[in-house]
Amino acid sequence: MIPNGSTRLLLPTTVVGSYSVPEWLERLKTEFYQRRISAQHLTEIHEVAIKAAVKDQERAGIDIVSDGELRRDNDIDYFLARIPGVYIAQRAKSDYYDYYEAQVTAPLPEDADKSTLGLATDFEFTRQLTDRPVKFSFTGPFSLSRRIADGAYGEPADLVRALATRLNAEARALADAGATFLQIDEPFLAGYPEQAALAVEAVNIVTDGVPVSWALHVCYGNRYARPSWEGHYDFLFPAVLAARVDQLVLEFARKGLEDLRLIKQYAWPSSLGLGVIDVKSATVETPDLVAARIRRALEYVEPGRLMINPDCGLRHLAPEVARRKLHAMVAGTAIVRSELDRAEPDSPRTGDNHG
Repeated sequence: MIPNGSTRLLLPTTVVGSYSVPEWLERLKTEFYQRRISAQHLTEIHEVAIKAAVKDQERAGIDIVSDGELRRDNDIDYFLARIPGVYIAQRAKSDYYDYYEAQVTAPLPEDADKSTLGLATDFEFTRQLTDRPVKFSFTGPFSLSRRIADGAYGEPADLVRALATRLNAEARALADAGATFLQIDEPFLAGYPEQAALAVEAVNIVTDGVPVSWALHVCYGNRYARPSWEGHYDFLFPAVLAARVDQLVLEFARKGLEDLRLIKQYAWPSSLGLGVIDVKSATVETPDLVAARIRRALEYVEPGRLMINPDCGLRHLAPEVARRKLHAMVAGTAIVRSELDRAEPDSPRTGDNHG
């Protein structure tokens, strides 16, 4: 199933989550941690940045937009700072992008407020900015656990499961707020390939009973526009076949398209989010290159099960580069849509349909 209102649109385009963080926003975020601006001031700044990010995506022609994750310093801290039972001794940072040193000294409380991260409020703010479908993403329990010193659980997997239960409550709040397309990001999993089965088990705890379209994004890290690990997606299979998600979002532009073989080899049954833009390079892809990558994927996945996106988030790209890459992605997708329309005259129309 193609998520969130795009069932009549072939090859819908979207983003993975994060959007370019301009230098001025980086500077202001750091000034907040150095107590030079207030939390309220920073909130107002974030809202301005999110409005601009959504508008950039709309102008590029992206079909399913995001808030750019611009309230978040990195892929971890926004969540750990809000989860009851996670202790962070020092919340000052010399640079906004640094990670907190977090720990748990007792099991996470089960009777705490079931919606404490504030993600539903974040979604509602973005929802009122656009008429287009919104994808909302958050970091998954396995990756969150990698940044916590665990002094509470005898079995590390139990911490992962406890985090998953907390995120399930947050996902329910998001669904109640009207979210229909949620994505779980597991950027650390490639560094612990032997833990794939545990990560999938935790994903299923997160998605349990939440009636939305679910995506799972697994990459090789994107820290300062560099991969944290290298390799192939073999480690995900066959474990990921047990994931109760509607879409698997993978990076292919930087790594090459060889791992598409796994989609056919293991008969991945659901949608594929195809990474066609290398977010670790400032070189802007041509529409023809994007189209070529999509055509190759269509040898493995039928058009109705394919969504087009960058490899990962656009956080580390300069704003102008991010905009140009999104425009190229949309233009390349349009080339292939046109080809599919000509090949299948009775296929679903591919006009500007965001309903």
